[in-house]
Amino acid sequence: MDFATILQILDSAVRLMTPLLLACLAGLYSERAGVFDIGLEGKMLMAAFTAAAVAYATGSAWLGLLAGVAGSLSLSLIHGAASITFRGNQLISGVAINFLASGLTVLLGQKIFGLGGRTPPLEGPARFGEITLPFANALRDVPFIGPIYANVISGHTVLVYIAFLCVPLTWWVLFRTRFGLRLRAVGENPASVDTAGVSVTRLRFIAVAICGILCGLAGAYLATGLSAGFVKEMTAGRGFIALAALIFAKWRPWTALGATFLFGLLEAIANRYPNLDLGIITIPSIFMTALPYILTVIILAGFVGRAIPPRAGGEPYVKER
Repeated sequence: MDFATILQILDSAVRLMTPLLLACLAGLYSERAGVFDIGLEGKMLMAAFTAAAVAYATGSAWLGLLAGVAGSLSLSLIHGAASITFRGNQLISGVAINFLASGLTVLLGQKIFGLGGRTPPLEGPARFGEITLPFANALRDVPFIGPIYANVISGHTVLVYIAFLCVPLTWWVLFRTRFGLRLRAVGENPASVDTAGVSVTRLRFIAVAICGILCGLAGAYLATGLSAGFVKEMTAGRGFIALAALIFAKWRPWTALGATFLFGLLEAIANRYPNLDLGIITIPSIFMTALPYILTVIILAGFVGRAIPPRAGGEPYVKER
């Protein structure tokens, strides 16, 4: 494997990890506030469809992005109403959202476009274009650093850079602001927050709304950045992989960056080498394709250290009278 091949794999890993990173940060906000959300998959899928449909109709990727965020946010508010207002089971609500998005996107896609649940291909301004960072071409010939900057760091869509900027922003919000302190306290001991005169319901709804916005960005990137339109079930389990990465990261944003990069790297390697020849044995394509999902199962089974979720996670808060 030469240096150019390594750069291509890393470039692919960055592209593939972006929706995972956004979804992982989405789950981080929600679960830090005590609202477990396994509906990340459904919200990403709805965002991907609405983003692709509006981008195709208007010819604007930015309007598609807004539509994708709106579609995801609507499902987030449904989840918030079910699990916070009506104190329903958060896991069942998340599963229901996944089923709703899976069926509704295909139904609307077939009804509107008549293409078997997918949208027409997106072209031109309906897709997010790649951004060449300053001095990328000038530094391309600089040994080692130049190719990394020009081929791995530069040349991505704006949503990739937004996803990476969300990592330090999330760390600062959660661990350096009063809002973040209250949000984390709601996930650990909501009664103490309520005693201090802060609305537990309002904070949890804000966290769920932030989760919806980030899932909207992830879904819109899938349809208008990584791909050129929407196809049936295009999220392909990425919401569940993001949840596994969140557990692997132990609900911390910087660790989530590394965890999602690991999953993106595995998928990039699987795409690059369908049959990986190790000399003694050849790993078949089926195993390489399943590698990210196998790692997901291993993490969720608890083989990679013990991850302790927020203490009040998954439990609806009932105010004492």
